[in-house]
Amino acid sequence: MKSAPSDQQFLLDVASLDMRIERAEQARKNPPQAGRVNELIAQRNEQGRALIDRTNARDEVKTELARVESDIDIAKKRQERDRQRLGQTAIARDAQALESEIDALAARIDGLETSELELMESLQAAEKAVVEQQAALDETTAEGQRVSGEGKAAMQALVDELEALKRDRGAVVSRLPEQLFADYMRIAKRTTGAALFQHGTCGGCHMALSRSDLAVLKGTADDEVAHCPECGCILVRTAESGL
Repeated sequence: MKSAPSDQQFLLDVASLDMRIERAEQARKNPPQAGRVNELIAQRNEQGRALIDRTNARDEVKTELARVESDIDIAKKRQERDRQRLGQTAIARDAQALESEIDALAARIDGLETSELELMESLQAAEKAVVEQQAALDETTAEGQRVSGEGKAAMQALVDELEALKRDRGAVVSRLPEQLFADYMRIAKRTTGAALFQHGTCGGCHMALSRSDLAVLKGTADDEVAHCPECGCILVRTAESGL
């Protein structure tokens, strides 16, 4: 097939654009932020579960503390009633029973107040754990939002780049003879469609031509479309080819 050398050189522009389009398509399908976003989603889910566990543990301490405080209040009120009754009774047996109950209530109140102090310390630690976990969760959420925003911006940039590359490719292709472009597309389905030949080497497969193949190429007219004997791509010859 014959084609003007200038038309053949346009194939290098098409091949370069096709390579850039392929890279942009791959980047669009596999954005670098996607992996990190998935990591952050998994991390956030784990942190969310941990926050629920810590919140539940805190609430259990709160519930227990409220129960102890209620028991203290009840015991103190009963103790106060017994003291009032003790001051009003003249019966020794009743007074002795009341004194015994007052002493027992005092011991119970003392034990409950000790438990209250321990629970208050536990609650303080549990509250701190919840706050720390919430801060970690908030930090992960913020990073996820930032990375996601960067990913969306990168995706839009790739979409814009692809539109520009395809527009440029269309402009170059419009200047190519139909048969030459068809030959290029046929080859490009399996390998590089066209590549520069220089220093005895195919720019597509980067293989050096044998002496016999090189002799054949040297004898091929400039307007004759030549193909690499190794990979089959169109060998575009220029002043840099050294033929």
